[in-house]
Order: sequence, then structure tokens, then C-alpha cells
Amino acid sequence: MTKNFCKKLVTAALLAALTCVATALVRVPSPAKGYLNLGDCVVLVTGWALSPVYGFLASGLGSAMADVFSGYAVYAPATFVIKGLMAMVVSFGVRKKLPLGLLACAAEILMVLGYFGFEGFLYGLETAAVNIPANAVQGTAGLTLGCAAVKVLKKNRIS
Repeated sequence: MTKNFCKKLVTAALLAALTCVATALVRVPSPAKGYLNLGDCVVLVTGWALSPVYGFLASGLGSAMADVFSGYAVYAPATFVIKGLMAMVVSFGVRKKLPLGLLACAAEILMVLGYFGFEGFLYGLETAAVNIPANAVQGTAGLTLGCAAVKVLKKNRIS
């Protein structure tokens, strides 16, 4: 294995673990059996810091593991895909030099729509619609904190 591959793998594993902890540590139950968390902040940072594939895997695995560890295993497959796609959107966009705020907003809209679709499938559209405001609040917090974290990392030349 090359040194560069090992560095990418370790960074991805570290960010997956950090995503899991940020998601599972602070959990506020939402109306339709889900929960609000701080994991989106790390998902956005992961998308900024890693390639699309590594970002997808780190964010998806870290977030899905948090669901499993927190008793929300039914959400884990959807979370893996939704959070992975969020990081992938940010990662592709950053490489195209698009504004981080725009990318983070797009990623959070993807999250809200993704969970609306998944919860609509599980519980019905009316019940899923109840969670839209809670997911939007989580998305806003993730966007705000994620962009602030990236700004600090850039200022300190950490990437």
C-alpha cells in the first residue's frame, strides 16, 4: 500500500468515527420516530475534505453506524445512502470550485427530501411531512456549523 492511500484510508476512518459520534452523542427526538443530531456538520466537512468515493463511504458508514448504535437500525440503509450522497454532492462541487454554502444547502435539501421519501414509504406521506421542519432545522444547523468548521480548517491550512 502506498503512503497516500493509507493517509486517505485513515482520514476516512477518522471522519467516519467522528460522524458516528457527532450523530449519536446529541440526539433530540423528532415527531415521526427520527432524531435531530449534529452529524451533518461532519458530513459536510467530510465531503469538503475527501474525494467523492471516500466522502460517500465515510459519511454513509459513520451515520448509519450511529443509527444502529442508537436504536434506529431501520433508518440505517437510508441514512447510509442519504448521508453518503450529501458528502458526494459537496465533494464533487468543491472540486468544481462551487461555493461551499451553495453546496451545503444543496446537500441539506437532499437530506430533507431523502428522509421525506424514506419516511413516506415507512409511515405514510402525512407522517413524513411532520418531520420536514425538524429535518430542515437539523439541516440549517449542519450547514451553519459545517461551513464554519471548514472555514476554520482552511484558515489553519488543515485539509
